[in-house]
Amino acid sequence: MKARLDAIIRPEQAEYLERLLPANTGLLEEMEAYAAEHRVPVADREVARFLEITARAVGARRVLEIGMAIGYSVIHLARALPEDGLIVTIEPDDSMIERSEDFLRRAGLRERVRIERGAALDVLPRLTETFDLVFLDALKEEYSEYLELSLPLLRTGGVVVADNLLWGGQVAGEIRAPEQTASTQALREFNQRFIHHPQLLAEVLPVGDGLGYAVKTA
Repeated sequence: MKARLDAIIRPEQAEYLERLLPANTGLLEEMEAYAAEHRVPVADREVARFLEITARAVGARRVLEIGMAIGYSVIHLARALPEDGLIVTIEPDDSMIERSEDFLRRAGLRERVRIERGAALDVLPRLTETFDLVFLDALKEEYSEYLELSLPLLRTGGVVVADNLLWGGQVAGEIRAPEQTASTQALREFNQRFIHHPQLLAEVLPVGDGLGYAVKTA
């Protein structure tokens, strides 16, 4: 049972939902174990599943991901795309890129993914594609800038998903980890911007560590 989910709903409900969610097997199970062993931050299993459901529901053909890590979310998204679909994902860490490329090849999905090596704030201004879905999951202090730089690339009716918006419950209460003060404050400001953004119809869902979900309306 995830402690952060337990902070949102009653413990027995959190335990039930955890049991209800099917466990991954094969490559995805291996990726989860690798992330846990090497302390690599990847999306929670329910978040990754939500991403795949969303990509299928909106008929996404082009997806922008900010923050790839080892490619766990990318694989879920890529499985939802048609054969000619494309994910553009941004990652600055060479070791993460090397590991993710191995996983993507083994999943048979490498051809659906274009990896942009570099810092997101440097890469985003260079992109020219139009996307159906944008997923934010990188430096929390930069979320607001990611949003403003990616919105012009998102089609009207497209979807924005942003992970970790509750930040272990800290955005709504006491900051328990002093080293996360800057990220917590940044997320508090981002959440306000996200919910009240004039181009978005948005809300924050109690999924994983808090999942922002929005549709671009204009």
